[in-house]
Amino acid sequence: MTHTPRKRFGQNFLHDHSIINDILSSTAAHPDEHWVEIGPGMGALTDPLLKTGVRLDVVELDRDLVAFLTDKFGARPRLTIHSGDALAFDFARLAEGDGKLRVIGNLPYNISTPLLFHLLENTACIEDMHFMLQKEVVDRMCAPPGSKQYGRLSVMMQYYCEPELLFVVPPESFDPAPKVMSAVVRLIPHPQPPVAVRDVANLSRLVTAAFSQRRKTLRNALGKLLTAEQIQAAGVDPSARAETLALSDFARLSDLL
Repeated sequence: MTHTPRKRFGQNFLHDHSIINDILSSTAAHPDEHWVEIGPGMGALTDPLLKTGVRLDVVELDRDLVAFLTDKFGARPRLTIHSGDALAFDFARLAEGDGKLRVIGNLPYNISTPLLFHLLENTACIEDMHFMLQKEVVDRMCAPPGSKQYGRLSVMMQYYCEPELLFVVPPESFDPAPKVMSAVVRLIPHPQPPVAVRDVANLSRLVTAAFSQRRKTLRNALGKLLTAEQIQAAGVDPSARAETLALSDFARLSDLL
């Protein structure tokens, strides 16, 4: 079967075998682990993963590719194919008992950020995640305070996980070739969040407001949520900008909401 990549699904199929081998080497998959692959496409990662002896669930939105995967891999007893939207998929239901999932995928760039936040809701049942993403997104996930890339995604991702950029992938490794550089990132959920917050929803709301207009001071950006006096009382300068704050600063501010 030949499949024309569909722009509306953000399909860029990985075909570079050296990159595929690098990804598999970085994951160190072991037999009998439970893996989940998001957006398997035509099975570039699916086949080598299955050869390691893992149990594998794959989630694919494109029904034509579901049919292709069923035809190609349907006889593999350790593979389950799910036809559906990863943005709405209940990943927690795949975990059994105390067992945790290992998640992998070449994520569509057009839905990568909302999909990452959806997965963050399930970190209690996830051991680690390895994703191919737009390099710009990975840079934002890993960015430290004070850098240009540091923003909402950095703060929230680092609250839930330890992100690590593993290596960069050039456009020619895909078909069709994207117009941007890609990168593989490893995300390891924290056993316990690095900071204590009373309400994660409040943390998210505050961080979103703080970065909504990056050049504004906290006094102005958070004006509808906190007074300058409250910000000062939390040990944060109201005239500072959001990109200068550490995760612990955001945690203290969110606890005032």
